[in-house]
Amino acid sequence: MNKILFFAHLKDAVGEESIRIDLAGKTVAEVKEFLAKEYQLQKLDTAMTAVNEEFAGEDEVIQPGDEIAFIPPVSGG
Repeated sequence: MNKILFFAHLKDAVGEESIRIDLAGKTVAEVKEFLAKEYQLQKLDTAMTAVNEEFAGEDEVIQPGDEIAFIPPVSGG
C-alpha cells in the first residue's frame, strides 16, 4: 500500500490531503496518469513528485510502502 500526499490545488481537487492506494510496480508517470484520470486532476503533469521525501523522475518505479507527494508549482507575488 502506498500513501499519496496532495498539496495546494491538488488537495482541493481530490478533497483529501492524502489517500492510500496500491501503486507498487508503476512508474511515477503511470501514477500521474492514473490519478489524473481517477480524480480528474488538472495540471498534474506539471507537479513535482517526491518519493519518500526525495524528488523523483518520471521513470522511477514505486515500491510497496513508498510515500508519494505531488507538489504543484508555486506562484507568488
